[in-house]
Amino acid sequence: MASRPVIGIPAVFITAQWGFWHEHANLVADTYIAALWEAGGLPLIVPPLGGAEQEALDAVLSRVDGLLLVGGADLDPSEYGHHPHELLEETSHVRDSYELPLVRRAMEWDVPILGICRGLQVMNVSAGGTLHQDLVHAGYSDHRPAPGHLDHATFHETQVESGSVLASIVGDAPIETNSHHHQGVAQVASGASISGWATSDGCVEALEWPMKRFALGVQWHPEKPRMHRFFSALIDAAARARAAVPLHPTAQEQQ
Repeated sequence: MASRPVIGIPAVFITAQWGFWHEHANLVADTYIAALWEAGGLPLIVPPLGGAEQEALDAVLSRVDGLLLVGGADLDPSEYGHHPHELLEETSHVRDSYELPLVRRAMEWDVPILGICRGLQVMNVSAGGTLHQDLVHAGYSDHRPAPGHLDHATFHETQVESGSVLASIVGDAPIETNSHHHQGVAQVASGASISGWATSDGCVEALEWPMKRFALGVQWHPEKPRMHRFFSALIDAAARARAAVPLHPTAQEQQ
């Protein structure tokens, strides 16, 4: 039986409490891990060891077959050349300073990537795009922060671009997606294409990079309620990438 493709998940760096411990921790919500496992992948939590040093990035990417970028804190607007807005919420310098260069390097190596919520935003900013720091303030009145549980998120209709990677996963018809974010894509990065947008207000809901093996970011959370097809698509792309001739440089070639 073929081994499971290894999917790296950059961890959320946060202070956590368990037992009598109250320490910094690298965490990933079990909903992501369970979704990958059910789809046939082997989840690998990746802490930001070594920061943005290329050797550390390459060490990670040489050991995974794909990446899953998960939700979390706002990106620091300085990462895309903007000043902070008064409605900016909590940011994470540790995550920003690690995830952005990791994604840039992964794009160079053509590693399959699925970005969820913040993950979509990281993909866009890493490639030169910008964000709306608060969607309601930017005029997207049908998007608002939802409560802390995805079970209670706001749902809306999302249009799907025919012929896109997104359409290959969900079909061409509009789909219902949850809304659990207050930031969103503003300027689309070079090389990216909009493949999903909110019917009501046009907010970007999905971006993809057509020239890559598999690089898709969605603004909603397909892990809950589970949209298995997204994780299966990532696993399938990772398996194909592992079987193909590697496009990334080998350690010997870099010396």
